This record gives sequence, structure tokens and C-alpha cells, in this order.
Amino acid sequence: MGKADNILQTLGDFTSKENWDSFFTIRGHGDAFEWYAEWPQLKDPLISHLPSLSQTASPQILVPGCGNSSLSEQLYDAGFRCITNIDFSKVAISDMLRRNVRERPDMRWRVMDMTSMQFTNDTFDAVVDKGGLDALMEPEVGSKLGSQYLSEVKRVLKPGGKFICLTLAESHVLGLLFPKFRFGWKMSIHVIPQKPPSKPNFQTFMVVVEKDESTALHQIESSLNFSLLDSHGNQTRELVKSLENENIIRQKCSSGADLLLSLEDLQLGAKGDLQKLHQGRRIQFTLGGQGTSVFSYRAVLLDAREQSGSFLYECGVFIVPKTRAHEWLFSSEEGQWMVVESSKSARLIMILLDETQSGANMDAIQKDLSPLVKQLAPGENDSGSQIPFMTASDGIKERNCVFQGTSTLTGSIVVEDVIYEHASNDASRIFPTGDLIFRRLIFQRTESLVQSEALLTRERLHETVSGQMDRKRSHSSSKSKNKGKKRLNKESSDQMKVYHCYLASSYHLGIISGFMLISQYLESVASAGTTLNTVVIGLGAGLLPMFLRACMCFLHIEVVELDSTILKLARDYFDFTEDADLTVHIADGIQFVREFRNSGAKDSSAIVLDNGNSSRVKRRGDTKIDILIIDVDATDSSSGMTCPAADFVEEPFLLAVKDALSEQGIFIVNLVTRSPTINDMVVSRMKGVFNHLFSLQLEEEVNEVLFALPSEFCINEALFNESALQLEKLLNLKHPEIRQSIVDATKKIRCLK
Repeated sequence: MGKADNILQTLGDFTSKENWDSFFTIRGHGDAFEWYAEWPQLKDPLISHLPSLSQTASPQILVPGCGNSSLSEQLYDAGFRCITNIDFSKVAISDMLRRNVRERPDMRWRVMDMTSMQFTNDTFDAVVDKGGLDALMEPEVGSKLGSQYLSEVKRVLKPGGKFICLTLAESHVLGLLFPKFRFGWKMSIHVIPQKPPSKPNFQTFMVVVEKDESTALHQIESSLNFSLLDSHGNQTRELVKSLENENIIRQKCSSGADLLLSLEDLQLGAKGDLQKLHQGRRIQFTLGGQGTSVFSYRAVLLDAREQSGSFLYECGVFIVPKTRAHEWLFSSEEGQWMVVESSKSARLIMILLDETQSGANMDAIQKDLSPLVKQLAPGENDSGSQIPFMTASDGIKERNCVFQGTSTLTGSIVVEDVIYEHASNDASRIFPTGDLIFRRLIFQRTESLVQSEALLTRERLHETVSGQMDRKRSHSSSKSKNKGKKRLNKESSDQMKVYHCYLASSYHLGIISGFMLISQYLESVASAGTTLNTVVIGLGAGLLPMFLRACMCFLHIEVVELDSTILKLARDYFDFTEDADLTVHIADGIQFVREFRNSGAKDSSAIVLDNGNSSRVKRRGDTKIDILIIDVDATDSSSGMTCPAADFVEEPFLLAVKDALSEQGIFIVNLVTRSPTINDMVVSRMKGVFNHLFSLQLEEEVNEVLFALPSEFCINEALFNESALQLEKLLNLKHPEIRQSIVDATKKIRCLK
């Protein structure tokens, strides 16, 4: 075999027809070349798995990639006469035909590509492969040819037929072989004895796969004697690891665990009949790849939980960009069902993009997906109706990045100026001419959410603006969607200032509307000429504190921000300024509140950490907090809660808040979660700590603003209108429309306790 090995090394690419033609030409006629094991070692284990010769009709056997191996001849001589041999090398087939035409006249030889066979379905009782799959699975080539070949094997085998694959069982080969025959196939692995006394470098294994009548999933059986395989340590360990992992997957699939299946698994019936809608069915799977598409995709198939018949689409596709795939709405089962409901699709195929599609535009991705998703549409899809593609869009027409940097605490940060495709009517009435420019603060850890958003204006326009100050979420909610392609001309936003008489985020106006619950207290403080201690945890761009400072001069505002970089950005890019009644502390918000609680009425100062240093800060009046606002994002939103960070709604902190609040004070939390379970949990905790709890659910928003009161007594809902008017008079606003927006929000506040 030394000469054969030398010739074999000249092949280079085992998948090349020209290389094999050259190999068989050089090798000459009549000299068989055997992959792996030879007949004396193969005979017993191979024949034991072939159909019995006692049957009336001789079993039909296919030998793909036959080359000039003597395997077919040995099988023929053992009694198996109906053997068809194929190879894409014309040289090999011609040689074998000449060699066998007289001695074995019933044997058939055909020049054919094993990855695209010219046989009808269910033709053969057995397919015997000796190294063919291994040759197609060169690591440099990938799994495309191997996948096509195995699909053909599955097609041409009769029900009950067997695929017998002689292989070195390398991990990349088993990585394709195991999943391909996972559903509706019985599989076993056997070791081929070695020719004594030789000890070849590699051990040959025989994988036997039987086509089952059902789509049942079976564990892989093994007759391996590992004590005989010690000389092939690495090869054996790889096989054992692959076998164990696959059987774990099969066990989980059998138990109903939520695993990633392939499209082929689904078409085999792994999760029922795809042609029919099954109410509430949800399947995670991989779509494409292995020669069927440019990219491979992670996907989820969801059949609507309520098949009411009022759907706009029988089947729809929803593409989730990589930057948003981690969000609770798209990564959790509960969130995905919400998307299904809003899509108005009887079946929704959610595609979760990742880094493998980086660089591809949406048109290319949709073109790549189109033939794949058609296979997942319910029914026969004979009508040829188009399947709609949907994706989240923020409606941005132009954008310009004005700052991009990194903070050790917050991570990557972006400040950008944007123009929306369709500015809301409310904002357009403020500046009726030209495109409105908004400046946005974005943390890349949650880059689909906008932390802060401000309207930019030229100073000369400040005296002439008028109009409604409300702002729709689709364009301005802080926590709104963040995407876009075009760039905004940088010069268009130069020399512009943040307009602090406008709040772009409707939930900010909602926060202020809750002051209605303590409007009588606010009025008494304003009338007395004193101030209220107001603490805002979470600076962002500083828009809410600046707005409050301008419209309610009787508030003494202290902002607590953990990251000094955020303060610098607020000053440099959002025109945030401090004065005697608006200060910022670089400190931990939870510790800050606890210092308020611990200081009690002993003095009029409290200790905070400013830039990591302990310092005592003087305050007006007592040390109780009158208004405490929590508006901080969570560093990890995968739990389902984007705002606030979880520690701010834990019971120990809530108790500290109650102790720190004045008797007539108010605690306000901006809660952002799409999970009813998490929402209920937060509400339940706050009910357990505070005497009264109110809620404002903003329309078209994920934001819910919660208002908690520590006092025993509380305003009666029948007096809400009167209290709202009282708040309205306290607001020193430049534009009456803003005042009206706040009053309108008070009408949506509901009592929870």
C-alpha cells in the first residue's frame, strides 16, 4: 500500500472529479484501492446488517463513490446480486465495468454524482458507503457536499432501508451525520476489527442507520469495546464525546426540551405537521446554511395562540437585528408571543440576526431568506402569495454621530443628532418650518434604547416657538427604538442649543403629572417661600432636572449619578448647568438614599460619595426627601426589566426609601418591562412597603410610571381634577400647551392601592 499512499497524496482535493480521474488513470487497471478496512474484516459485521438473502426478491443495494474498490465484487460473490455502483469518475467506472462484465453480469455501473443522484425515491434497500462521506467532508470544503449527499441517501432509501457508512468517525463528520438522521431513523455504531497483526493509524467504524416508518427519535446504540480502542486514544475520545453529546440532545428532544432543530428536522415531523397550524406551537430551529442559503439563521416558529381568523397574514417573517436580539421582547418566550399578537400573523417566523450576517443589508438578507421561509408556510402554498417581511424601525431619516466614547462604568456611549422621517404633529407645531433635529444619548449596552432625547434649536428661535409639547413614542420616547442609516449634515446642528423648555420623552411629562398627588403640599411650600428636597437618581442628559428647575423654582434638586462621564456629556452636549438649587453628586444612588435615612433629623447634612470621596453636603431644611425619582437603566435587560436596575425595586431599598421620605413626600419609579410577571412582582413589592400606590401607563409606551406615598392619608380620586388644576397653577411654563399635556396625563393615573 506504500505506492498507493504516495499516489493518493497527489489527489489534493478529494472532492474533485478531475483529480480522481487522474488518480485512477495513474493507478492502472485491475489494481483495487481500498479505503480503510478490507473484506476479511468487513464481511461479518457488514453482512449481518444487510437485508437477508432468504427473501424472495434480492435486496437492491447502492454503492456510491465505488471507485475501484473490490467491496461490490465481494458482496456480489456473497450472494447479493442486485448491486448498483456509481462514481463521478468515468475512468473508475470504465475500469470496473471491464473488470466485471463477464464474471458478474448482473452488477450495474453508472457514472453519477453521489450528491445529485438520478434515481427515483425509495429505490434501494441498502446504501453501502465506504469512505465516500469522509471524502466529501474535507474541513477546507465544509459540509455542503456532505449534506447534499446525505439528503440524497435519505431520499433513495426505501422505508426500512439501511444506510451503512464506513467512516473514521471524525467529529466534523459526525457533526453532520448525527443531526441528519436524528428524527425518523434508528442508528447504531460498530467497530470494524483490525487486520492482525497490523496496527493502522486510524480505526474504521461502521455507522448503521435504518429508515423508520415514524418520526420517532431514538438513542444511538453502540457495540463499541473501548478496551480494544486504546491505541486510537484521540480518535476514540472524539467519537465517545460526539456520541454522548448527541444522545443527550436526543434525550432532551424526547422529553420536550426547547432545543434548536434544523429545517430538515421540522420537515421530518420533529414537531408535528408543518403544513397545519397548531395553536400555541413554538419551535426554535436553525434555518439555511450547508449549501441551501448564503447565511445560516437562528429562528423561532410561532403559531398564534388564538386562531381567531382575524389575521392579516397566514404567515409572516419578523427580522430582529443583531443589536436587539438580546432584548427580552425578542429573546424570551413571553415577549415573542407579544410580537406574534402585534404582527397579526397566524404563523410568525422570527429571524434573530447575529454576527454571521454582519455586512449584509436587509435586502440581501430578505432575498436569502425568501426560499427558506416559503417551506415553512402552512398549507401547500400553491397560491404563490408573498410572505410579508417585518422588522423594527425607528423611522430615522438622517443621523450624525457627534460623540462616541467609552466609560469604565457605562461602557460604550454615543451622542447623535437625528432627523425623523415623520416628526410628530406636536413637535412640528413648535417649529413649523424645516426638519426638526433631536440630540440623543445612547448606551451601547442597550443600543436599541435611547436614554435621553432633546430638541435642538437655534437661540434666536427661542422667543418665537409655540405649540404642543407632547411627543409620540415612535419618535421621541427616551427608551425608543434606535436604528438608522443616513448621515445628518454636521453643519446643520452646529451652533444649536438644547431647548430645555421642551421634554421629548412623554414619560418625563408623566413623572411630573404625578406631582398632582401631592399638589396641596407643593402649594403650601411654594406659598411659604421655602423649598422641597428633590432627589433624582439617574442624570442621563440632565433634561428632566433642567426642566424641573425652570418650571418649579421652589424645588431644591440633587441629582445622583454613578458615572462622572455622563455628567461631562450632559454638560458638553446637552447644555446641562448647575446652580445653587441644582447640583449633581457622583455617587451610588442606593447609598445616597440610605444616608438620608440614617441622618434623620439630627442635622441638615448628609454624607455622600463624590468621585469616590466621602464628603458632607449641606441641605436646606431637614434631611427628609420630599420627591424621590428613580430613572436609571439596568446594565443587563435580558432579565426582562430595562428600567430601573433590579436593586432599586428590592424590598431593602424600598424600605430605605420609605424611611427617607417626608410624611407628605412621593416616590416615583420609571418602570420599563414588557413582562407582566415582572411588572406584577414590582407592584406587589411596592404595595407591601407603601401605604398608597398609583400607576400611569403611557399610551404606545412600554414605560409605566409608579407613584408611591408613605403617608397614611391620601388624596381621594374624586379630587384628582381639582388637584390637577392646583398643579397646573404651580407650573411656570413658557408654553401653555406643555402645561395642558401634563394635566391630560393626570387623568390617566390610576390607584393600585
